[in-house]
Amino acid sequence: MYQFSSRIRYSEVDSRGKLSLESLLDYFQDCSTFHSEDAGVGLDYLAERHLAWVLSAWQIVADRYPRLCEEVRIGTAPYGFKGFFGYRNFLMETEDGEKLAYANTLWTLMDMEKMCPARLTKEMTEAYGIEDRLPMDYAPRKIALPAEGGAGKQPLEVGRRHLDTNNHVNNGQYIRMAKEYLSEAYMQENLFLRQMRAEYKRQAHLGDKIYPVVYERGEMTAVSLNDEEGRPYCIAEFEFRNMGSE
Repeated sequence: MYQFSSRIRYSEVDSRGKLSLESLLDYFQDCSTFHSEDAGVGLDYLAERHLAWVLSAWQIVADRYPRLCEEVRIGTAPYGFKGFFGYRNFLMETEDGEKLAYANTLWTLMDMEKMCPARLTKEMTEAYGIEDRLPMDYAPRKIALPAEGGAGKQPLEVGRRHLDTNNHVNNGQYIRMAKEYLSEAYMQENLFLRQMRAEYKRQAHLGDKIYPVVYERGEMTAVSLNDEEGRPYCIAEFEFRNMGSE
């Protein structure tokens, strides 16, 4: 497993002094970027071939969010390639080996000129290698929303701050948007975010309007970030649990 070490910064913690979900996601995404760069198949390699990895789905599970200044180790490894799909795990643990959070992701390799999926080259698969997938409860990629009961919110406009090197909204930015619509009930000290799932369906670009619709179901909240016709760009689902035993 490819790994790097870090220390939790003040800019990465929430109001409780613990690593935020958004920062955890950033750590995982940065880890995969470091892996690609160090393996010689990073951004320059992809740009020369008009290729880009586009995230199709996240599943992040947290056992514990590390605290400010805590030393952590972040790792990632692909566990499968099929056609234009790539399957990748992530892991965050303490320097002593305590498992903090882990994730499963599905990626699609895209030809950015033709705007269609592209098959991986042999060079790419050999550069990454394949490892056994992490033991975890793998959730379905697709997120089912209730047929009704969603609460529409004020639309958002995509700004330059939301874009990544592919000039569309970065996957982490969708999660930041969606997380803003969680009920204040979830900010209680005895609750924490156990799992986040995200399904990415379409790409939003600079100037696009995003229309959030929020669905609350007990200890779970789903947020669908739609276009003006109600077609989702991204659906994010947040699941909470009692943290009294932490």
